[in-house]
Amino acid sequence: MSDTKPSRTVVRTITDLARIAGVSPGTVSRALAGKSLVNAKTREKIVSLAREHGFRPNQMASGLRRQKTGVIGVAIPLGHDTRQQISDTFFMTLLGFLADELTVHGYDLMLRRVVPEDDADWLDRFIGSGMIDGVIVIGQSDQYERIEDVADGYLPMVVWGNHTEGQRHCVVGTDNRLGGRLAAERLIAAGATRLAFLGDTGPMEFAARYAGAQDVAARMDVPLLALPTHLSPDHAGEEIARHLAAHAEAIDGIFAATDTLASLCLAALRERGLAVPEDVKLVGFDDLPFARQTVPPLTTIRQDIAAGARGLVQLLLRRLAGDETESLILPPQLVIRQSA
Repeated sequence: MSDTKPSRTVVRTITDLARIAGVSPGTVSRALAGKSLVNAKTREKIVSLAREHGFRPNQMASGLRRQKTGVIGVAIPLGHDTRQQISDTFFMTLLGFLADELTVHGYDLMLRRVVPEDDADWLDRFIGSGMIDGVIVIGQSDQYERIEDVADGYLPMVVWGNHTEGQRHCVVGTDNRLGGRLAAERLIAAGATRLAFLGDTGPMEFAARYAGAQDVAARMDVPLLALPTHLSPDHAGEEIARHLAAHAEAIDGIFAATDTLASLCLAALRERGLAVPEDVKLVGFDDLPFARQTVPPLTTIRQDIAAGARGLVQLLLRRLAGDETESLILPPQLVIRQSA
């Protein structure tokens, strides 16, 4: 007769525990954090299961941390475009400012590029690794709900992204919708009458920029065409060329979701023999360092990336100290150069 005991389900993450409990990861997060949003019976069941399976949710409660690592994790989720690279100029600019700011406060930086479809528990595992004291997430990508779930029980996390009313995670970012309005208004003021938005309208930040442009286009009774475009330069250049081949005759003003897309658009317009701004007006977004060096120099919507990096670190430090913090929304600024 065998005395071997049946093996117990291994529980390493909030998602594992949620699967056993038959609830969502967010409910588990809230229950383990003692949130009143979860009814007492469900909370007791989840806590009991956590004990039964030896699950210690140190990743979901900063107060349980025993020692500091002196390292801040920085995660870049790319669920919306797995071909995008960290070498993207925007990422490198923000990461540079973040590294400088963290160093001033005595922290090192641990960077992870994440493809969520290959690692659904990427955020739980990162913050539960024991290797970091807190985390900065750059971009919500298509991971909004995952970030919301974790925010319910994990305090030292700040996200660069778009803020929406009622969201639970702390964000630092630009008022993207206002930036989109400024871009469309500039194109129309420069004489454009048939607009296009160049970019992916799926990610929250870009969706807000597009929505802002839509606000203005509807108010001014100007057509606005969405031209979906990936952010990977290798693929974006080809996509922009196809868009122009199909629609160049129908547009005379382009709002590019990023300066990188705008610079690729400049090259594609030049190849088609179209002059900027004489034939097509062009506005970018970000005001990255190269924007003033393009030919012609790029009119763009500036988001203060240096101030954003300082805000991310300052809010994270406050959260590491146990403070609940509000999101920080930075005002965009129209920078007029020669492309519109």
